[in-house]
Amino acid sequence: MMQKDASPARRPVPGRKLLLIQPQAENAGAQEIARLLEGALATRGYATRQLFFYRKTGAFDGHPEVVICAPARPRGPFGLARLLWRLVSEIRRERPDVVLCFQHYGNVIGGPAARLAGVRDVIANQNSTTDQTPPKVRVLDKIAGTLGIYRRIVVNSHDSAQHFAHYPEAYRRRVVHIDHGFADKTSGLSKAEARARYGLPAGARLLGCVSRVHPLKNIGAAVALLGEDAQWHLAVAGQGPDRARLEALAQEKGWSERLHFVGELAPIAVGDFLAALDVFVFPSISETFGLAAIEAAQVGLPVVANRLAVLEEVLAVDGAPCALFVDADDPAAFAAAVRRVLNEPGIAEALTARSRGLASRFPLDDMVDAYDDLIRGLGAPVPASHRLATA
Repeated sequence: MMQKDASPARRPVPGRKLLLIQPQAENAGAQEIARLLEGALATRGYATRQLFFYRKTGAFDGHPEVVICAPARPRGPFGLARLLWRLVSEIRRERPDVVLCFQHYGNVIGGPAARLAGVRDVIANQNSTTDQTPPKVRVLDKIAGTLGIYRRIVVNSHDSAQHFAHYPEAYRRRVVHIDHGFADKTSGLSKAEARARYGLPAGARLLGCVSRVHPLKNIGAAVALLGEDAQWHLAVAGQGPDRARLEALAQEKGWSERLHFVGELAPIAVGDFLAALDVFVFPSISETFGLAAIEAAQVGLPVVANRLAVLEEVLAVDGAPCALFVDADDPAAFAAAVRRVLNEPGIAEALTARSRGLASRFPLDDMVDAYDDLIRGLGAPVPASHRLATA
């Protein structure tokens, strides 16, 4: 492959400091994007650090470039006040040139905190859908973007951009669209080796997903598939508040032996888990991009996903779908789609062959280039070609 020209716009920026801020330290989609950006931008000469409001899991424990303000989610007004004080203090101590905020609370709390700490250049990232964002937080976000607390506002799909089409013009002119890139999660393990590593049944028809175990991820719809075929097992990689409810449901229905929670995985281990599966199921009811489904499809797993506009947008190459889309809350329809990819090799082969093109559609380098350009161009207006269209 021909190397890109070393144009002046790509010259390193040694010493320029970036601070990436988001609420909870755990392994999930927004954290994966921030992790990839931190590492890639560091190789381009930026000094990069991540800051989390609080620790949710041990995913970032001991990381030398990570600051965690609180050991757990703050409770009550005094806990919140201590967090805010620590947050502003840490930003002042870091003295970043640019702050990148992620997720809705990361934006509406991290953005103003950065400005209070004296940071002029704040980039908000809209990694949360309106379903995930409380109404009062949406109002605060609209105010922050309109008043210019955020210098730029990044959306990562055309579908998510449309949620802001009716916002004030002062907000919309700050919005830019940058597709997520992703790291190839292809594993070197065989299916048998991968299943042995995670204690999964060697000879089963194994469905699986990588997801936070949260009601918005709708893992219950995947668990319900166990009632549609007694030969199927389901493996879930992730952690979250919905696990106890789902385990109780499986116990009640007599499915416990076929439901396997493997817990939160480090990004480097996700590919090995995917290698254990026969089909990836993605019943989420709320996404801005669907990174986990993209990663699964690209490594060659057939994907059956909930029919969301954003998933139909991103899980496609040259306009052709890279997944089967269904109403995941219709157990019979969901199960029928899973049966098709398991029992009709031609369908699975077509989906997986097409999905290899996702690496070219969403290359990691393109995402990093776009953020690099965005950071370098903060003193200039957003180019008209990158602005959100007027409603």
